[in-house]
Amino acid sequence: MSAELTAVAQQLTDEPVAPRGRLRLAAGRLAGSRGALAGLVVLGLLFLLAFVGPYLTPWDYAAPDYANLRQPPSGEHWFGTNGLGQDVFAQTVRGLQKSLVIGLLVAVLSTGLASLVGACAGYFGGWTDRVLTFLVDLLLIFPAFLVIAVLSPRLRGSGWIAFVLLLAVFNWMVTARVVRSMTRSLREREFVAAARYMGVGPFRIIWRHVLPNVSSFLIIDATVTVGGAVMSEAALSYFGFGVRPPDVSLGTLLAAGAADAPVFPWLFYFAAGLLVLFVLAVNLVGDGLRDALDPTAAAGRHRPRRRSRRRPTTPARRSTP
Repeated sequence: MSAELTAVAQQLTDEPVAPRGRLRLAAGRLAGSRGALAGLVVLGLLFLLAFVGPYLTPWDYAAPDYANLRQPPSGEHWFGTNGLGQDVFAQTVRGLQKSLVIGLLVAVLSTGLASLVGACAGYFGGWTDRVLTFLVDLLLIFPAFLVIAVLSPRLRGSGWIAFVLLLAVFNWMVTARVVRSMTRSLREREFVAAARYMGVGPFRIIWRHVLPNVSSFLIIDATVTVGGAVMSEAALSYFGFGVRPPDVSLGTLLAAGAADAPVFPWLFYFAAGLLVLFVLAVNLVGDGLRDALDPTAAAGRHRPRRRSRRRPTTPARRSTP
């Protein structure tokens, strides 16, 4: 190779792929998106409520108040009480906290596993690609909801961490396939070939050159995965396959208050409203991140349609005899 290619490879090896200017440009685009800013504000308020809310009330989420059973919201119990006299506000913020922690852990684990498997399969190719792709296709065949529903009761003694691992194991395959296809394209680029010519190891190339170039997709995917994981946790806990009593989550609160919702609406609609608000905010932030990190998507979506202007036709002049 030429000395110019060697110099380029050395520069790309020493410096990160995503410069500060690119990050500042993406941050500026994100700040210009009203939907993304609204989603970030809502997410910040929800996280603040989840982790600061338990300190705002003197009631513990498991402590009963037998003098106030199924009482509506009041100054003493802000969200009312349930059939055991437990404070609904304390239970709601505790359930929101548990659901957010589960969603964040599932997003981090599944995105990390997908990026590792997809990048290795796309970069190495050959038998490594065939084995990892076969594993991905095999896991895609299994119905994740039924498998988790069957395995969750057997892991009851392991706590909610085992439930997080189950959700993460069945939530990374589609992302891995996308990362694999992106890596197969990136490994033929000049900077990857130059780094390989310089003797840089394959895993270092994946870490320094491949993953930073797919980071925009991974950030968007992780953001959306948080909302999907919270929804999956709520659905599984609603049917009794997720978080176990005496602990609570948004899913367990929805399951406990669904039957009494027509008569005692505060037992159901506070948790349901927070769940809907969280999923909506995550989708807004995901759309904003996609537009900020991939401006071509935003340009294609917001491109105004050009109206075809018809030229005025002038009437033909009659020839005078």
